[in-house]
Amino acid sequence: QLQLVESGGGLVQPGGSLRLSCAAPGFSLDLNVIAWFREAPGKEREAVVCISRRDISRPDVITYSKDSVKGRFTGSRDDTKHTAYLQMNNLKPEDTAVYYCAAGQNCYSGHYNANDFGSWGQGTQVTVSS
Repeated sequence: QLQLVESGGGLVQPGGSLRLSCAAPGFSLDLNVIAWFREAPGKEREAVVCISRRDISRPDVITYSKDSVKGRFTGSRDDTKHTAYLQMNNLKPEDTAVYYCAAGQNCYSGHYNANDFGSWGQGTQVTVSS
């Protein structure tokens, strides 16, 4: 299992932006799909975005975003830096949560859940408040 590390969380005002990063120090993420999840106090862990991996048959990355963040959050990856990102724009108070990245084998065309991922980071807190 990969040991993932998230960074980039913090406090931001409503309407603001943050970019989260996910890396596995000393390891490559190239062979994995990377997903972002979030968990708010008292709520279950929620899927946010899944980022496919590149392969010979499909060199372009596909991202699958949940309805709650479509148009505001964008997942991406830079395989030259072995890092995945979650760009979050127009943040709302309801986006407040601990955000986790996870590595797995398949985004299942967007029909993925936490059980599909075996490697997780420790999480980074995102707080949206005025």
